[in-house]
Formats: sequence, C-alpha cells, structure tokens
Amino acid sequence: MSGTWLVAVVQVAGNRGLTGNLEAAAHWLERAAAQGARLVALPENFAYHGERDLARAAAAEHTPQGPARAFLAERARALKIWLLGGTVPIPPRPGDKPFAASLLFSPAGEEVARYDKIHLFDVELPEGGRSYRESRDYRPGDAPAWADLPGFRLGLSVCYDLRFPELYRKLSREGATVLAVPSAFTLATGRAHWMLLLRARAVENLCYVLAPNLADRDHPRRPTWGESAIVDPWGEVLARLDGEEGMALAELDFARQEALRRALPALEHRRLFQC
Repeated sequence: MSGTWLVAVVQVAGNRGLTGNLEAAAHWLERAAAQGARLVALPENFAYHGERDLARAAAAEHTPQGPARAFLAERARALKIWLLGGTVPIPPRPGDKPFAASLLFSPAGEEVARYDKIHLFDVELPEGGRSYRESRDYRPGDAPAWADLPGFRLGLSVCYDLRFPELYRKLSREGATVLAVPSAFTLATGRAHWMLLLRARAVENLCYVLAPNLADRDHPRRPTWGESAIVDPWGEVLARLDGEEGMALAELDFARQEALRRALPALEHRRLFQC
C-alpha cells in the first residue's frame, strides 16, 4: 500500500420518504465529490428508513433498476466516485423477506460488491423502553464480504455488526485495511457506545474506519444518533459530524498505516483459537 485517498462519509436524517431521502443524499454526494472525495459512503437505510411498506420497497429493489440501486449507479457514474450505498432491502426472490444489502459501486456505475448484513438488531433498550426486532423485516446474511479498490481492500459491515469483533478480525485477516460501517445507530446506544466501538475496531485491526450514520435525534419512534466519523488505525478521529446532516472528509494515508503496523505488529502476533 502507498499513497493517499480522500474519502467522505455522508450523514442524512432519512425521514423524508424515498424521493426526499435520495434528494438529500444527492446533495451531499455532490458536495463531497466537488471537494475531491474518491470514495463516499452513505448510511444504513439511507433511502428507506421508516418505510412502512418494506415488502413493497424490497420488491422494487429486486433488480438493479430499483429506485435506490439505480440512484447509486447513476450518482457513482455521474460524479466519478466509488460509492458505498449504506443498505438497500433486496430479497433473494420477489416476495421473500429481504437482506439488508450494502452495495459498492465503481466510478463506472457498476455494482462491484455486495454485503448482506449478518447480525440483526433484536433488542430491548432500557432507555425509553424501545423494542427493536430487525428480524421481523429482514433475513440475515451469512458471509463476510470485501472489495478491492485501487491500492487497498475495503472490508464491508453494517451497524450492529460493530459489536462483533470477530467479523472485523476476519476482514483484516483477509487483507482489509479500511473498514466500512454504514449505520443507523440508535440514540441510546449511539450516545453510550458508538465512538467507543468505532475506535476499538480501528485500533485492534490497525485499520481505517469509515462510519456514516443516520442522524435524527428527535424522531418520535426511532431516533438515530448521528456522529458519523472517519477514524485512523491509531484510533484518532480524523473527522466527525454531530447530530445534523452533512458530510465529513478525511485523507487516508496508507504509508502512515504501514508505518504503524510495522511499529506495532499486533496483527502478526495473533494466536488463533477456536471459538
């Protein structure tokens, strides 16, 4: 690895319905591309957050001509960027429960990688008494995924995956040097754990972490935390947002990453155990 990449994370509220959500995403994508970002990442559920008829949305996204998938392909091609499209609900067959699929598009507008979220968020949160049952709407994926971009390997993950370090260890063992975590972290868990977990995944794998998050702290049913961030392999937060919509840019310096890995060769010191 050598050289640098300017990357960006986009933060949107995801509360405007499909058309409004895509318009908001397009605005910040254009801002990021205009400032030179080569890779831009959108949050989990950037298009369909709060969608009441998820089955209808998933049916529409079954083919690459679906609204969100076509939007991602067109924006990547028009802006000449690598574009990570948070998640889109994609069923294995029309009418089936969908996967939460994270999709990577090349500057040619080609869908070059896909990761189906493995860990589904089924929890009862003590703060506010909120219940989340992601498995009611989605089916889990069953395999890690990564993609090769010019000069580095990008490891793919989504939101609740962040609490399962073994997934990121697998990605780093497969050569990932940058980890993507598009998310819709809740207000309660985001306040308590979001940045802590991002920095931990960065430090323990000596990887850069790109973490775009939905931000709607005042949503009456499903408030999301925001604080999208880019973290370096030493745990330093290179860029972050607060609770408002926007985008944040940072430069990934792969020579610095190599130097850190040489100075602290923890990845070479691993002793593997059967879990």
